[in-house]
Amino acid sequence: MSGADRTGRAWIDGAARGNPGAAGFGVHLEINGRVETLIGYLGETTNNVAEYAGLVAALALARRMAVDHLTIFSDSQLLVRQMLGQYRVKAAHLKPLFISASRLRRQIPTVEIHHVDREDNSRADGLANRAIDERAPFPDWLELSVAQ
Repeated sequence: MSGADRTGRAWIDGAARGNPGAAGFGVHLEINGRVETLIGYLGETTNNVAEYAGLVAALALARRMAVDHLTIFSDSQLLVRQMLGQYRVKAAHLKPLFISASRLRRQIPTVEIHHVDREDNSRADGLANRAIDERAPFPDWLELSVAQ
């Protein structure tokens, strides 16, 4: 990449039909005007796991796309507050995903994470639900293991 700054904005979401239930994640990533999307079916798991899967997927995709500055928008207040260090991660099944997200976050020079209202996250929500409807596998390059 030439010296140009690669700025990305990602909207992420996870969905579970039942808690736990059939779950998936969706990522809508805009990089310098270009849109990339990523979805994945997770099988039976919780909504919080699906939310974290979306975060890990967004960070991994941004890293693959050589993003220098990433702003992430999520409607999961728990995830945002945990990633900002305002809440501790107490649930054992979320700790590996939190660690993965934290490791990926450190590989991108600047990452900001913001909470948004659910209605401001409709693109990612639609993608997460599509992942469940289509039982869409996530790509092989995405290292993601989720607690069942």
